[in-house]
Amino acid sequence: MRQSGNTLRRRPFRPDNIKKFKVQADGMLLETVATVLKDHKPSKLKSMLKHHQFAVNGSPCSQFDRQVMTDDELWINFDGSFRIFSHPKIKLIYEDNDIMVVDKGCGILSTSAGKIKDDTVFSVIRNYVKVGNEQAHVYMVHRLDRDTSGLMLLARSAKARDKMVKQWGQLVVARKYEAIVEGLVEDERGSVENYLQDADNYEVVSTTTPNEGAQFAKTLYEVIRRSSRTTHVELSMHKGHKNQLRVHMKDIGHPICGDRKYGGHSNPIHRLALHATKLTIIHPVTGKELSFESPIPEKFMKLM
Repeated sequence: MRQSGNTLRRRPFRPDNIKKFKVQADGMLLETVATVLKDHKPSKLKSMLKHHQFAVNGSPCSQFDRQVMTDDELWINFDGSFRIFSHPKIKLIYEDNDIMVVDKGCGILSTSAGKIKDDTVFSVIRNYVKVGNEQAHVYMVHRLDRDTSGLMLLARSAKARDKMVKQWGQLVVARKYEAIVEGLVEDERGSVENYLQDADNYEVVSTTTPNEGAQFAKTLYEVIRRSSRTTHVELSMHKGHKNQLRVHMKDIGHPICGDRKYGGHSNPIHRLALHATKLTIIHPVTGKELSFESPIPEKFMKLM
């Protein structure tokens, strides 16, 4: 069949002109870009910044005072904007060729469970990295409960995944959470140590004696402040077991607010008051120490 009129021809794909530079000194993003693009006027640099043409370690940024560190990778897209990741419950904090750090919202699973396969952190990030590169991969090395929010680590390369799985204790320097718990915690700081194991009712139970299937778990807690009925605490653990913080707060008689599964009596903000606030790691490939922070949700303060 002949077609009348002009025949539209598909233009061949041409990748954007993206160049990568090694940051030579600590500083702010716009200042650092200016030292690289010395032939560009300040107005041009500000325009490129506004249109998301700069990225640090693969993460697009339009914040002029974004802190960049020595040996970070500065990416510059001379042809257009970098693709911006957007999801109502996931915020992309950091990205390079080997790892990703996201800020997970409450109510979304880390990975598939039961009949839920899509709209998990894993599926959303997997779809994101595969755009333009079907061979790209993402691997789960760290999970948060569905009702826990905050910082979460993923691997983008098999090399990073394997090293984090084998050397998790050495590579994860610190994992800290903040929670609002019921009642007034008496001691300013303390620890909970016991053994945790999965029960038949999909809960985790603790025991003081080791047995088959039980794993040793230790949680450190420190009081940040108290109100008349609740306590704001910082929690930290090294390796971590599923539901560990929730079980351990129940064990000391101060369940996390909103956690009816583990002893909570009320749910005034309609969510679990537990948030992963700080994550410090040794990069599994570069060996560089990286630290990330996420402030606790404003809703938590209503409980105080």
